[in-house]
Amino acid sequence: MVGISHRTIKMAIGAGLAIWLATLFDLEFATFAAIIVIICIEDSKKKTLLTMREKFIASLLALFLGAPFLELFGYHPITFALFSLLFFPLLVKLRIQGGFLTSIVVLLHVYALEKANVSVFLNELYIILIGMGIALLVNSIMPNLQPEINIYKKEIENKFKIILDEFAAFLRDSERDWDGKEIVEVESLIEKAKSIAILDVENHFLRKKDKDYHYLEMREDQLELLKQMMKIIAIAASSEIPYQQKTMLADFFKYLSDNVDATDTTTDSLEKLNICMSTIRETPLPTTREEFEVRANLFYLFFEIENYLEIKRRLFAKM
Repeated sequence: MVGISHRTIKMAIGAGLAIWLATLFDLEFATFAAIIVIICIEDSKKKTLLTMREKFIASLLALFLGAPFLELFGYHPITFALFSLLFFPLLVKLRIQGGFLTSIVVLLHVYALEKANVSVFLNELYIILIGMGIALLVNSIMPNLQPEINIYKKEIENKFKIILDEFAAFLRDSERDWDGKEIVEVESLIEKAKSIAILDVENHFLRKKDKDYHYLEMREDQLELLKQMMKIIAIAASSEIPYQQKTMLADFFKYLSDNVDATDTTTDSLEKLNICMSTIRETPLPTTREEFEVRANLFYLFFEIENYLEIKRRLFAKM
């Protein structure tokens, strides 16, 4: 349905079920069960459980502390306001202040009835349990986020491919015009993909961080190195590096571009990198300050490329 999210659909269905069930048991304030469903449904199963925990404990405290308070000092607006002022700091201290609204509504029911007996307590408890039970039930159905994560991963890899291609092209032609927009775009893609990957983890209680999240962290670290490389490549492309060395570097970046994927290709890449470094080492030593600076920049670039590849290799070792 256009414009209606899974969460909205679950709220609507859950609210209707909660009212029906609370009415079936002839509970007072049956509509409150629907409100509980709506405020308990979160974007992930983990967040839903944490929200329910806060609201359940806070509501029980409101019943066991607030009801006797009203009984003792009377059912008056000032009494209710005074308790609310005292009650909120307690919830903050217990780190369950997210349950304040629900707990106050529970206490308002007691205030409206002007009695605090077992039947009132049980009525509120049943409503809370029905609302939270329905919320847990409908929120157990979560959309499969893996296809969306895979799409983001593919887009990220395509951006990396373009960046590395541009590095290669710039080394061949320092006059080439590239605005580097892919650097910004891929950074945004990684952030969006990580937020979805976190949701996916929170929908599986036995996971901590899954392989997709680790993969995205790896790309994030590699992107930082690409930013550093871009500065060095700009210097190298405009310097008096021998054409053969520039071509060798350009070919290597083209090779990296062709192997930007989710498979482990680091062993072959590191071997090719070592060959490039050996070739540079075999060239005559610098004789001028300018030649020395060029050689230093080249080896620093090789160092960053090696780090770039090692980050990926560590990912596969961890997995």
